[in-house]
Amino acid sequence: MPIDVAQLKKVALFENLLPEQLRLVAQIVDELTVKPSTRIFADGDVADRFYFIVEGKVRISKQVPGMGEEALTILEPGEYFGEMALIEERPRSADAISNTTCVLGSIAKSRFDDLLFMNKDLAYDLLWTFVRVLSSRLRETNEKMRAFLVMAGKF
Repeated sequence: MPIDVAQLKKVALFENLLPEQLRLVAQIVDELTVKPSTRIFADGDVADRFYFIVEGKVRISKQVPGMGEEALTILEPGEYFGEMALIEERPRSADAISNTTCVLGSIAKSRFDDLLFMNKDLAYDLLWTFVRVLSSRLRETNEKMRAFLVMAGKF
């Protein structure tokens, strides 16, 4: 069963899009079902698509030398990951592993680029959403770093 407009509307990245914009996005989504403990992508992999969670939970983590896996976050339905692949052409910066059986929506960078090129209003709306999300994540990271430095006695 393909991803539909109602499922897209539950994804924070798409929640403010108009119905006709959601229909356009739905046309380029691939659905993927993965079993628990499946590596969706690994740190260093080519980043050529992004994902959103329809069902299940996904762990984003990094391998820390001498310590093993460090979970950065657990994502749930409506959340997305790997979106930096849509913006920059750099390798993945973390691992994404399914914690449970997951149904994921996935959009290839090439199809996303084509969609935005042909639909400038959609491009504007999505890119501003990206800017707000990235700004929020940067602010959160700064707060975590500040707390870490305070705990380490460096601040």
